[in-house]
Amino acid sequence: MELSNEYELDLVEVAPTASPPVCRIINFSKYKYDQEKKERKVKKNQRVTHLKQIRIKPHIGNHDMDIKMKQAVGFLSKKDKVKINLVFQGREMSFRDQWKAVLEKVIAKTADHAIVERAPLAEGRIVSMVLAPKAEK
Repeated sequence: MELSNEYELDLVEVAPTASPPVCRIINFSKYKYDQEKKERKVKKNQRVTHLKQIRIKPHIGNHDMDIKMKQAVGFLSKKDKVKINLVFQGREMSFRDQWKAVLEKVIAKTADHAIVERAPLAEGRIVSMVLAPKAEK
């Protein structure tokens, strides 16, 4: 206590359970600032992955498909996952066997940038699959 008062610093108990307890003489406000700085640096380098969704229909045109796939590649390049929803409306339900060909086109056009994380799954009027960005080497 006398040494900490002499140097005008703080006496901080580091390991209270040790025998004898361990204390350090430090500038506590500077210590707290350094800790917060480290936390900010760690937080800055973290990346939150979002799940982006793209809706397509079974009778989508080639140009429309290209535009949707450019959008998907953009999301994948930003390290976001992409959920492709193939939506059937009205009489399209009677042609449900066509969804495989459309989703195979999607997989082929995004093959350089993505892997299929979740295979196509039919849920009522919607067939969906999830694409994840390829890991960089």
